[in-house]
Amino acid sequence: MTALASIENQDIAAFMRDMGIKARKAALELAQVPSEPKKSALLAAAEKLRANANTILAANEKDMEAGRAKGLTDALLDRLALDAGRIEGMAAGIETVANLPDPVGRELARWSPEGNGLDIARVSVPLGVIGIIYESRPNVTADASAMCIKSGNAAILRGGSESFHSSRAIFDCMTEAMNDAGLPENAIQMIPTTDRAAVGEMLKLSDYIDVIVPRGGKSLISRITDESRIPLFKHLEGLCHTYVHASANPQKAVEIVVNAKMRRVGVCGSTETILIDSSVAGRLLPRISEALVAKGCELRGDKDAQSIDGHIKPATDEDWVTEYLDAIVSIKVVNGVGEAVNHINTYGSHHTDAIIAENAAAIETFMNGVDSGIVIANASTQFADGGEFGMGAEIGISTGKLHARGPVGVEQLTSYKYIVRGTGQTRP
Repeated sequence: MTALASIENQDIAAFMRDMGIKARKAALELAQVPSEPKKSALLAAAEKLRANANTILAANEKDMEAGRAKGLTDALLDRLALDAGRIEGMAAGIETVANLPDPVGRELARWSPEGNGLDIARVSVPLGVIGIIYESRPNVTADASAMCIKSGNAAILRGGSESFHSSRAIFDCMTEAMNDAGLPENAIQMIPTTDRAAVGEMLKLSDYIDVIVPRGGKSLISRITDESRIPLFKHLEGLCHTYVHASANPQKAVEIVVNAKMRRVGVCGSTETILIDSSVAGRLLPRISEALVAKGCELRGDKDAQSIDGHIKPATDEDWVTEYLDAIVSIKVVNGVGEAVNHINTYGSHHTDAIIAENAAAIETFMNGVDSGIVIANASTQFADGGEFGMGAEIGISTGKLHARGPVGVEQLTSYKYIVRGTGQTRP
């Protein structure tokens, strides 16, 4: 009987609870595994992805066919699609994670308080069991599995229905490598059904899962936020901005804006709103608009932007709060860095925002004033990626402020405990 059949022939709540029990047991064992076995398992997993590339691509083609039949947008199909280059990218990312310093067991601080003579150390430990719920991007299966293993955490993965076959093929490679290396059984598990009821049951497993990481659209995040009994690392929508300051180098501005919007429109780091200073909008906005239109981008803007360039359609209030994930961008003319910062903090999702400027004071004001997980000067918002941060991969971009913010790498998947050593002290 297949794993898929087994869940469909029994109570989903009982099945999910059993997964939770197995994950908790695996987490306690994995937390004690030294660095080298984890590293060896991940390096082997990377090789298995390469060796099974044709199998993974065949599975992905099933998902792509179903996605096209379902009418997924080009941007969502791009998120879903795998090719030889993307499989190699997954494998290389796993190798980078494998070669990172082990985040478990690090001594974060050590001291001895006056008066009691105790030796106190704060030491990093795994979070425990991490539940990852994601939609159409099958590479998350490899990234999340690798990062959880490296950081000593067990994982329960729930991929989206769109990427079911692709994620399953990747998962098989990962678990085979883990088992060959002798890592704890059930260190990584994948929910073997597309039934949405499984997600609801997963969100109730507060006795077994320590944190939930949701990666997906607004409706998925809203549901998980409303239903979860477990703390979340929220990966909210990427409503990212690029602000062109009056001091911006014109050529640099055009190149960065086009890349930030059009490199891949379906990723969370894609710029969705361009803000441009009124003092340079008249001469610079037409250049930016022409370059974007040449790439097939639809432009929507406020009245000031429309009056400057005929390519720009009227924007509505909804445009300022929309993550298009498509070749569409909204444009607003602003009066100075203060107005740009205010617009971003009002309408943004606290994900990633950038300024293009040569004026150091303006850059400093922007970097200090924008309340986002990632703030960038003179580079594309599409660098909002754990791999680009040298983390190998990320489990998500946290837009919250508690525990982790911005790219969540292996270090962010640890907590800490206090190790206290005495020499016979008693408290008076």
